[in-house]
Amino acid sequence: MIELDQDGGIWVLRMRGGENRFNMDWLDAVNAALDQVAASDGPCALVTTGDGKFYSNGMDLDWLATQPHRAGDYLRAIYRLLGRVLSFPAITVAAVNGHAFGGGALLAVAHDFAVMREDRGYWCMPEADLGLPLTAEYVRLLTARLPGRTIHEALVTGRRYGGPDALAAGIVQQVAAEDQVVAQAVKIATGLAAKDRRVLTEHKRLLYGEAISTLLG
Repeated sequence: MIELDQDGGIWVLRMRGGENRFNMDWLDAVNAALDQVAASDGPCALVTTGDGKFYSNGMDLDWLATQPHRAGDYLRAIYRLLGRVLSFPAITVAAVNGHAFGGGALLAVAHDFAVMREDRGYWCMPEADLGLPLTAEYVRLLTARLPGRTIHEALVTGRRYGGPDALAAGIVQQVAAEDQVVAQAVKIATGLAAKDRRVLTEHKRLLYGEAISTLLG
């Protein structure tokens, strides 16, 4: 479900759970991988990517329907993951290989940088079409990371942004061919892995402290 590879200071977290929807087992596995990377010494950067057509399609509503009594814990676990990525003590790069919807879209923008496949796959916040309003915690993350006009359009229209549109809207920083998405993300990570991790952590706190506090509680 989750694979973590290391090459020097570069760690690549591969989500291999199909649509990579968030359930508690999946969240636990990702957090365990983040623990391992965060505990490493020396130069460090993290790349995350999905598999096939999907980066992540976000919340696993089918799983939640079988565990309604865990809804509160489930939401807090998602907030915690997003807060951890936003405040991660090293450079993070999302290699968005395919669809990133809802929580998956939020996970991508929580990274420091994002590279998206240029020809297929969408970044989308579909809640206006699903009848599922976002929480304040999710919106706080979006407002910390994206231009206001982009957030407005994404949330009131549910627009599906392909790679070039996501680049123009400030959602991702680069687009690449399918077979180059991870390689380009690794290139960015490699160029920044030697940055001082203590300083990065403090700068992220200064930039996104309110959102981090909201997400981490």
